[in-house]
Amino acid sequence: MAGNWKMNKTSSETSEYFAEFRPLVADTEDREIVICPPFTALDAAVKGALGTRIAIGAQNVARAKAGAYTSEVSGSMLRATGATYTLVGHSECRKHFGETDEVVLPRTIAALESDLTPIICVGESPEDRASGQTEMVLTRQFAKGIGPLTPAQFGRVVIAYEPVWAIGTGKTATPEVITEAHRIIRREARSRFGDEAAEALRILYGGSVNPGNAKTLMAQPEIDGLLVGNASLDPQSFAAIVKA
Repeated sequence: MAGNWKMNKTSSETSEYFAEFRPLVADTEDREIVICPPFTALDAAVKGALGTRIAIGAQNVARAKAGAYTSEVSGSMLRATGATYTLVGHSECRKHFGETDEVVLPRTIAALESDLTPIICVGESPEDRASGQTEMVLTRQFAKGIGPLTPAQFGRVVIAYEPVWAIGTGKTATPEVITEAHRIIRREARSRFGDEAAEALRILYGGSVNPGNAKTLMAQPEIDGLLVGNASLDPQSFAAIVKA
């Protein structure tokens, strides 16, 4: 159950959030909780989660280990804050910052080399969905951004299906649409890495998740977890989703 705060919350607001959120999920032991704040709030989030089962993740990771890459943050820097996860290839990074499938792969490898668990985001645009290209897009994204990993590397990643047309729009994909997309992703995993790896793969759904639809979504056998955006900004709301 992962929360992506996007470009929201200062360090002080992060501390306040965890003070409220921690007791709400204190008795939740049968699922993993990950919160991905902005880079500037990572330290406060790690401190806020200290002594709990809540993991902290970054929202992206640099391809390089160090050097002349202004504005980038390396995996070792993220790991040094106490973060253990990172998002990779989020649709907003693809849309606003030109990230491609070819960029996703080295970022994923950089995360793994720094002992971070990458949550690799894939999903189709509204135009892709309208033209019936969903399967083609997901297959391409897997082939270029995930397929070249070694079996050992693949065994350490999480994949999040986030249809772009459902992110922040209030338009949640139907269980049938999500199930079909997750089956495509798992099929590609099986084809490249084998049955055991495909079954072990965790595939999250992200796209206008809220406390009202979380239980229905999590009832679907193909959905292994949720990647929550706006609804994760409120501790009460995210706690309700975590417990769905």
